[in-house]
Amino acid sequence: MTLSTLDLVIIGVYAVAIFGLAHWVAREKHGRKKNSNDYFLASRSLPWWAIGASLIAANISAEQIIGMSGSGYALGLAIASYEWMAAATLLIVGKWILPIFLHNRIVTMPQFLEQRYGSGIRNLMTVFWLALYVFVNLTSIAWLGSIAVNQIAGIDQGTALYLLAAFALLYQLYGGLKAVALTDIVQVALLVLGGLLVSGLTLDKIGDGAGIGAGFRVLVERAPDHFHMILKPDNPFYRDLPGLSVLIGGMWLANLSYWGFNQYIIQRALAARDLDQAQKGVIFAAFLKLLMPIIIVLPGIAAVVLAPDLSKPDEAYPTMMRLLPPGVLGLVFSALIAAVISSMASKINSIATIFTLDLFDKYATGARRGSDSDDDPVRQRRLVRVGRIVATVAVVIAAMTARPLLGKSDQAFQFIQEFTGFFTPGITVIFLLGLFWKRANEAGAIAAATGSVAFSYLFKMVWPSLPFLDRMSLVFLVTGLLAMAVSLLVPSRAGVNRIEVEGVSFRTSAGFNIAALAVVAILVALYATWW
Repeated sequence: MTLSTLDLVIIGVYAVAIFGLAHWVAREKHGRKKNSNDYFLASRSLPWWAIGASLIAANISAEQIIGMSGSGYALGLAIASYEWMAAATLLIVGKWILPIFLHNRIVTMPQFLEQRYGSGIRNLMTVFWLALYVFVNLTSIAWLGSIAVNQIAGIDQGTALYLLAAFALLYQLYGGLKAVALTDIVQVALLVLGGLLVSGLTLDKIGDGAGIGAGFRVLVERAPDHFHMILKPDNPFYRDLPGLSVLIGGMWLANLSYWGFNQYIIQRALAARDLDQAQKGVIFAAFLKLLMPIIIVLPGIAAVVLAPDLSKPDEAYPTMMRLLPPGVLGLVFSALIAAVISSMASKINSIATIFTLDLFDKYATGARRGSDSDDDPVRQRRLVRVGRIVATVAVVIAAMTARPLLGKSDQAFQFIQEFTGFFTPGITVIFLLGLFWKRANEAGAIAAATGSVAFSYLFKMVWPSLPFLDRMSLVFLVTGLLAMAVSLLVPSRAGVNRIEVEGVSFRTSAGFNIAALAVVAILVALYATWW
């Protein structure tokens, strides 16, 4: 498949426009140099619309569009639970987690761990998150994005991978988080428009030109086994999405860890002007999450009818894009590239943030007397410079290791969930106890972190038939009890806990409450309809 001249013009205009916009919104006044607050937290000035859009842009990338569409092709609408349950999770994050983080002026998740527990758990989790972001998340975004470019544009996959990585790096290298977040509203608008075009045109084709509604009815009739949200035990994909566990089990753990305690997601909300703007942004993101399955799962299900003989599920979305006419293909291709670039840029910036503020600043800059002040211009310029260097190194490493790590995975999205599931229970335990149980201490947190990996591996070996979401629930319970027991047995050090909770208000505005009820009502209707 080749792109027409019109398609190439549209893609070129998008690339130049978004690159120029990113640098324009991140510009500084004449003579002013960026400091670490500007570069890593967008000067703590993000409005709600930028926060909500950036949350989705950081989340929805190739691993979502290509990976979840592939899972939609393989197992059906049930994979949409990752999107719809995320909407419910965002409500919890906005009401009970963000108030604590913003009240304590948290910048990074390792910083929270140190202020709550101590430096040991901070160092352990800093190294873990850097390894995860570079070798799992960043590689998967680049790899799956390169698959799409290869299949749609015919560009060599290796070349596509390096081009995507380079563009994402340059896109955010100068402006940092502000460049990413303030342009993500454009990226998300393009993503939604492009996704709706793919879904609409594929459904119209299934309905033989009778319209989207007719096409959807035909799709449900011809692929009825792909329209169940709650899979039964006899379903061949039950191990991936084990029935009610998506509603009352491990899915909650995966979402809480991802949306509440994940640096490259929560960093947008931490950069808000104030709590009200952060909560409005989270609600905006929740409504967008309700829309995402139409954009990224439905095309995969449509491919069951239009392309039933694909060799790999992850080929579903690129194959559906081949049905698009010139011009529209260029627009949708630009939307796909927008998703890849914005997500990669977000991940790159968060890698730079954690390394610079939680490793370099603590052990290098902080060791120099006279350079500790946040107002010290020498220290600030050094932090920004180190952040840019780290961003470059991270991109090079991810691009070089993507093929060896992901080249043989048929469903990359499921692979990512399975891998991170080893660590998710422990992370969730550490943060929930740290936020809401005063007796939790560093010994208990370290026990949860190490126990999560150990018990996950043990249960996977001795009980291989246990679905990984159920395994996460079991490991969560075991590590939670372990962390509580260790915290009670090992004395806490005096003065370690510097996180204030007592003075935090969890009251939310009437607008937030009404919007939250609307999200819950829509979720109930969706699950009741497609149970």
